[in-house]
Parts: sequence; C-alpha cells; structure tokens
Amino acid sequence: MERPARLLLLSELRVRNAAYDVSLCQSLLTWKRRASSPVYHPFRPRFCVPSFRRRLDSGVSHAVSVSEIISVREEDEEGGSRRRDDGSWKKIQEGEEPDCRQTFTVLYVERGRQHRWRCAEVTFTCPSEATCQRWVASIRELLANNASRPKRLLVYINPYSGKKQGKRIYEQKVAPLFAQAGISTDVIVTEHANHARDHLRTEAELKQFDGVVCVGGDGMFSEIIHGLIWRTQMDGGVNPNCPEEALSPCSLRIGIIPAGSTDCTCFATVGTNDPVTSALHVIVGDSQAMDVCSVHHNNSFLRYSVSLLGYGFYGDVLTDSERKRWMGPARYDLSGLKMFLTHHYYEGTVSYLPARGILGTPRDIARCRSGCVVCQHNGQLLSEKAESYEVEKETESDDVSESGGDWRTIRGKFLAINAASMSCACPRSPKGLSPAAHLADGTTDLILVRKCSRFSFLRHLLRHTSKDDQFDLAFVEVHRVRRFRFTPHHCQSDSDQELNLQENNKGQIFSQICTNHPACGCAPAYSSWNCDGEILTHTAIDVRVHCQLIKLFARGIEEPTVFEDLGSPCAI
Repeated sequence: MERPARLLLLSELRVRNAAYDVSLCQSLLTWKRRASSPVYHPFRPRFCVPSFRRRLDSGVSHAVSVSEIISVREEDEEGGSRRRDDGSWKKIQEGEEPDCRQTFTVLYVERGRQHRWRCAEVTFTCPSEATCQRWVASIRELLANNASRPKRLLVYINPYSGKKQGKRIYEQKVAPLFAQAGISTDVIVTEHANHARDHLRTEAELKQFDGVVCVGGDGMFSEIIHGLIWRTQMDGGVNPNCPEEALSPCSLRIGIIPAGSTDCTCFATVGTNDPVTSALHVIVGDSQAMDVCSVHHNNSFLRYSVSLLGYGFYGDVLTDSERKRWMGPARYDLSGLKMFLTHHYYEGTVSYLPARGILGTPRDIARCRSGCVVCQHNGQLLSEKAESYEVEKETESDDVSESGGDWRTIRGKFLAINAASMSCACPRSPKGLSPAAHLADGTTDLILVRKCSRFSFLRHLLRHTSKDDQFDLAFVEVHRVRRFRFTPHHCQSDSDQELNLQENNKGQIFSQICTNHPACGCAPAYSSWNCDGEILTHTAIDVRVHCQLIKLFARGIEEPTVFEDLGSPCAI
C-alpha cells in the first residue's frame, strides 16, 4: 500500500466568502468546501490568457498537483481599495480595516478539451498576515525545489514562419506566462535561414541556460536540433560524419512554441498546436525523450530527421511545392494533386535491420502516449546494448549481423518509401503516416508502397484520414527497423545525381501535368528525399536511429483518464 504524503500545512481559508479546508503536501494542493459554507460561484480564470466556460459542480473538493502550479503571489491591496467578489472595486469605508497582504493567489494548469492547457487561478483569504506569508513561502519553496523547472531559457523566434505571427504569439501569449513563472529569457529573433543553427553551433553559451525554446514551425525546430546536436557532439569529441558513431545525447531540453504551417512535431508530442499549452509544458518542466535519425551518404553527414523521411511521392510533392512558395500553404495541396496524377514510381533497393527483442509492432492498436511503456522498455533495452552496438559492413549477400539481427533486402518499384519516427499526425491527418510509431523506442517504421494503380494508391492515401488500417493492403508493407539503406536502381555518379536534381528544381511554376509521366516514355530515374520538409541532394542514403538523443519540454499525449483523478488528498 502506497504511503500517504506528509502534510505540510492545513488551514481554514476563504474563497469568495466561502469557508474551505485547504491542505498542502509535497505533491498536492487541495481545498474542500465546508458543508456549512454557503453556495459559491466557480472559480474563473482571470489571467492574461482567454477564459472559457467551466462546468458547474457542487464545489465539494478541488486538487492541483504541486508540479502543475505555475506560481503563487501575494495580493497587496494598498491604496484604500478592495476588489468586490463580483470583480468590481469599492472604496474602503472609514474605520474598516483593509485586508492588506492577507490574500494570496495560486496560478495553476487547468486542462481543457483536445489536450489544451490553460492558466487558471484561485485566490485564498487568510485570517492573518502570518498565515498568508506561511502559505506563500511553503508553496514557493516546493516550486523552487523542483529541479526540473527551468529558470533561464534561450529563445529563438522565427518571424517568417507560418503566417508570420511568431513574434506576436510570443510577446502576447508566451512571454507573460514566463514572467509570471519567474523564468528569465534571452530572446533572439532570427534574421535569415539557419541563423539559430549557426548560433547554437558556435556562439551560444549553453551552460548558462536550462533549455532552448523555438517559436516557429517544424523548420525552426529542425534548425534547433541540428545546431544543438552538432554542438553536443563537438563538445564531446564525437565525429558526426561517421555513421557508425554512437551520438552523445543532448543535455538541454527543447521547447516548441508552435507558430508554423503544420507543427507536426508539437502535435505528436503535446497533442495540440496551441502556443499557450506548449508554454505551460515548458514552465512546469516536463521532459519527453525523443529519437533522432542521422542521414549519411558515403560516410558524409547530410541531415538529422525526427519525423518523416519520404522518397517518391512525398519527395516529389516537396520538390514541386518549392517552386510554388508564393502560394503559401496551398501549394502543398496543388503539388499533392499533381504528383498523384503523374503517378511516378521508382526502382531501387532497400536494405534494413529489423528491430528485434523489443515491444510493439507497427500494426499495434495501442498508441504512444504519456508514460509509454513501450518507449521505457525499449529505451532501457537499447541503452544496455549501447556499448556493444557496432555495425559491420554488408557482405555481398546483404546478410550482415548486428547485435544479433540480420539485414534484409527488398528490390522493386516503389511509389513511396517512408520512414516515420513518430506518428506524423497533424490536423489534416489525425492518425498520421504510422499511427503506432513511438517517440522514444529507438526505432523507425519503414513503410514501402509498391507500384500499383492510381485508384489503389488513392485508397492508401485516404486511409490516413479514416479509421481503416492503412497497412492492410497488398501493395503496402511496413517494418519496424533500427537502420536502413536505400540505393536507386539507376547507378549514377554523385555529381550527376546532384546536377540533375538541381536542374529538375529549376522547372517552370506551371509545368504540364504530363511532364515526366511514365506514359510519356520519360519517367524520371530517381526522386528526392523529403527530410522533415527539406530536400536532400543525394538519393543513396544510410539512415540510423539514435535512441532518445534529445529531450523536449513535453510529456507525450495524455489519455483522458489523466484528467479525472490527480490522486488521493494528503493524509492528515
């Protein structure tokens, strides 16, 4: 039986003229209305964030986890004025004693619909100033002793991401919350592409900060991880250009304030692309480990990937959409339709190392959620094998042993080759490309879509938005892997491939749909890789998953049951 938490404080306080028994222990703040107390109105959020309707209840008991308390402040009502219970002000009558410094307000996290968080508050009136100060000091001490909460952050703002609202979102919605929580920030507004990446690599004094926060979309987050991971490897003497090197995990956590077009990473790790919710996850000091894939070509580092590596359909969509950036987010819809109609397929060889001895498969019904057992088990399993994790060169039969596993090879014609390190869910595709993919299990889901008819491929695409199993099709196969390699069928030199990719990217904005169509007898020899929204200049790549390489200010998507009960009250 779990031992009850030790009670720190217990007092009779008042909330809106109603008497409450308020208790505080190491993990929980509770307030329970006394049976003889008159009926009161529910608390309403009065902070700078928008309020929403709260459900009515009898007010029997309320509980807030101490870890989810944002801050506590004393209410100083000097100046001869006092706030009425209805929110208005009244003049203190002559001879009436003011309740100066006898009230304190607790700001805390309140959960709403669709995984959104809000900042709510409750004000307690104390019988004496000493009682008030004792309560404030005790709560502040608990918050200060929480080592996971950040005290100083390095913030990068991309003013051009999404609808160019990043700076406004931070100043109006995020900065006031950080100030209330007592978090100091160093803010840098990026001026050009890769500004944040280059600053993290060379100039940033990382030891002064408890975390790095990016305000922008998936592209901005990609800049942050490239700068932070590279800096960590340089400081640790690790060569990131060698695909056989085990990378050192980053010590600083990363926060994402969504302000982009898709915000795929934020949606998969928090459950919503709401900036207030993400800011509150940063304030309470949440931590969510995350896998990162390193992409190499001939022992040369190309990029890191945390969400999607796509060859074929998704690579072609990105390449075509880059020519239509003037259209904004609508360019993805137009390019997607165009690539669907052209129906390109590509020949190549895929070699992969299956993930053995782990929990979970890509066809599981269970999803990766907060406190995921699969991620915990597999992460511990891979960390135990980290010292002996060595990759041997492939033999001529493509049968190579690595940590007890054998490489497998598939040759064929593919419409799409996708590697999903997370579900890749977003508002347009609630399930994502791989619904059962995990954030921190040291694997990626390799999805192979073989050549098929347009109608069959359309069925596969539509299943991303439905409840049907998108892998239950004869031309689709999925494998959970720790590493994979791809070689295009047409053998060309690296310089020829890069030159042809550049020439293809210089096409006209309004090119004909039949351009490079297989039916025209001029099918392209190879596609491009879409690496988290960036085009790779090489098609032959070697991809390795690094288990829990980074950590985010997040906790994973919470199940609805988390909202119902926070636990039993403190034992008296």
